Amino acid sequence: MKYIHFTLAAVFLLFTIVQFNDPDPVLWIIIYGAMVALCAMAALKSFYPKVMMVQAVLYIVYCGLLWSSASQWLMSDDKAMLFDEVAKMENLYIEESREFLGLVICLVVLAWYLWLSMRDRKRVS
Repeated sequence: MKYIHFTLAAVFLLFTIVQFNDPDPVLWIIIYGAMVALCAMAALKSFYPKVMMVQAVLYIVYCGLLWSSASQWLMSDDKAMLFDEVAKMENLYIEESREFLGLVICLVVLAWYLWLSMRDRKRVS
């Protein structure tokens, strides 16, 4: 499991690094940087469920703010526009859909870590 946690930490570190050319880099460096820390702590079997829950709530709220753009992309005929750099510049909903999907990835990992922390807590009890 330790290798999985460190691999996830490395992936989120790469996500963090590529944010330096983003229109709002500080926010995304914080979001992905927090995930790097979370994955590294998980590798050390150090879970903080309350912190993870706060983090998850914040990400869910941000997903809610981006939902209209993500749904616009989901209803579009050309889903491949998500990977088109020109479309990103022409349509704000493409960039916001990418951000939405990044948050969903974070939430999936957070949910897994919350489950692991609860499972481990039951074993100790």
